[in-house]
Amino acid sequence: MSNSVYFSHGKDSKPWGIKIRAFADVAQGLGFETFSPDFQGMEDPNQRIKHLLASVKQGSGKLVLVGSSLGAYVSIAASEKLKPHGLFVVAPAVYLPLLDCDSVTPVSPVIEVVHGWQDDVVPAENAVRFAREHEATLHMFEGDHRLIDHLPDIKEIFKRFLLRILENK
Repeated sequence: MSNSVYFSHGKDSKPWGIKIRAFADVAQGLGFETFSPDFQGMEDPNQRIKHLLASVKQGSGKLVLVGSSLGAYVSIAASEKLKPHGLFVVAPAVYLPLLDCDSVTPVSPVIEVVHGWQDDVVPAENAVRFAREHEATLHMFEGDHRLIDHLPDIKEIFKRFLLRILENK
C-alpha cells in the first residue's frame, strides 16, 4: 500500500474544503494518497473519532493524520490507536471545556502545530501549551481561526513536514 494522508475537517467545514484541497494537492504531488472522511452531522467528537478509525486503511506505507480545529482534536485522539508517522494539526481544538484533552495523548514521532495569534475560537495559549507539552513544532501566524490568508505559507510548512516524514525510516 502507498503512503496516505487522512484529513479531518472542522465542526462547520466540509470534507474537501479550501484548506484540505490545498493540502491534498501538496500531498498528492509527493505521491501520497489522500482521504477526507465526511464528519458532517456528527456533533459528538467520539463519533468522529470512531468514524476516522474505521475509515483508515492500514498498510505498509506511511500514514499521516491532518486535522483542522475539531478535526485536529479527532486526529490527535485517533493517533493513539493509529500511531501515524506524522500528525499535522491546524488551529487544534485543544484544552476547551467541552473536549477532554487531558485524556488524549498524541502518538507520532513527528507532530507539527499551526495556529493564529488572533484565533477567537481556540486561544493561542492552548496551541502553545499543547506544543510545549508534546514537544511539537509550533508555527504561529498573525491570523484568525481559519488562517486562510496564510494558506500559501502553511502549504509550504506542510510540504516540508511531508518531506520529513518521507525521509524518516
